[in-house]
Amino acid sequence: MMADNWWAPYLFIALAGWIATDIWRWLGVLAGNRLKEGSETLNWVRAVATALVMAVTAKLIVFPTGTLADTPMWLRIGAALIGFVVFLASGQKVFIGVAAPLLILAMGMGYLMYY
Repeated sequence: MMADNWWAPYLFIALAGWIATDIWRWLGVLAGNRLKEGSETLNWVRAVATALVMAVTAKLIVFPTGTLADTPMWLRIGAALIGFVVFLASGQKVFIGVAAPLLILAMGMGYLMYY
């Protein structure tokens, strides 16, 4: 009997995950369409979104998990600072701002493993 419904937990997870996240996306789209481009509400939403991204970034730098936890703090902070400077110098190109610190981390980890 259980073999007949092997897919049931996967279906439940997919539906529950879709409903839990998609409903908020659609509500955000509906609410966002009613906001004016320069409104204080939209500025607040942008500020909160930026703060959340920066909080997650800071958490990854200060309290890393996995392989990143094996790197020294100075390497993680240095990669983030250099990545930010490169991001600004490149005219705020996101790809370059993400690739630069990743490259610095990879090179730093390789160097530390070798020596």
